[in-house]
Amino acid sequence: MAVKIRLKRLGAKKSPFYRVVVADERSPRDGKFIEEIGYYNPLTDPVDIKINKEKAEKWLANGAQPTETVRTLLKKSEIIK
Repeated sequence: MAVKIRLKRLGAKKSPFYRVVVADERSPRDGKFIEEIGYYNPLTDPVDIKINKEKAEKWLANGAQPTETVRTLLKKSEIIK
């Protein structure tokens, strides 16, 4: 089972809000996930990013691969370099 760290979209039309989740890569974008590790709100100024550092580091150490967008968020949160 390949595990990804990716975004799950919430919010109304034209006002997105995302949760950062760990999920099996075969599950749909807004479907079943293993664990929620944070959130991302692109509409606030400045952008609101909150990711649990311990959980993210644990999943990265266990081999979970972040998507490109989540990798950028992890870099902004200074979890990965």
